[in-house]
Amino acid sequence: MIEGRLRILLTAAVLALACQAVAQEPLIFMSPEQEARFNELTLELRCLVCQNQNLADSDAPLAQDLRKEIYKMMQAGQSNEEIKMFLVDRYGDFVLYKPPVKGNTLALWLAPAILLLGGGLVVVLIVRKRTRMFAEDKKENQ
Repeated sequence: MIEGRLRILLTAAVLALACQAVAQEPLIFMSPEQEARFNELTLELRCLVCQNQNLADSDAPLAQDLRKEIYKMMQAGQSNEEIKMFLVDRYGDFVLYKPPVKGNTLALWLAPAILLLGGGLVVVLIVRKRTRMFAEDKKENQ
C-alpha cells in the first residue's frame, strides 16, 4: 500500500520536473536579421558547463540563462562586441571559442604547435636510433 503511494508520488514528481525542464519561453525577435545575429552569436560562445558545446546547442540551465541574457541585451540595442565583452568580463576568455591572443591565452594558441613539434622530434630521434642499431647489428652479423 505504501509502496504504491510512494511510486505514484515519485512518478508525479518526475513528470512535474520533466514538464518544467521542457517548458521554455520562445524568444520573439523583431526581425529575421536579429534572429540570425542571435544564432550566430550563440554559436561563437562556449557553454561553460558543457565546455565542448556552444551556447546554441547546449541544454544546460546556465546556457539557457545566458541565451536569455544575450537576448535581453540584444533587445536593449547592445552590439555583438558589447555582449561578448560583458560575458568575457563576467566569465573570462574561456567563454569565447576563439579567444584573443594575449598573455593568459598564449598557451592555448602555442600548445598544439609545441606538442606537434615535440612529437615530431621524438619520432625522428627514435627512427635515427633504430636505424643506427639496425646498421650496427648488420655489421656484427657480417
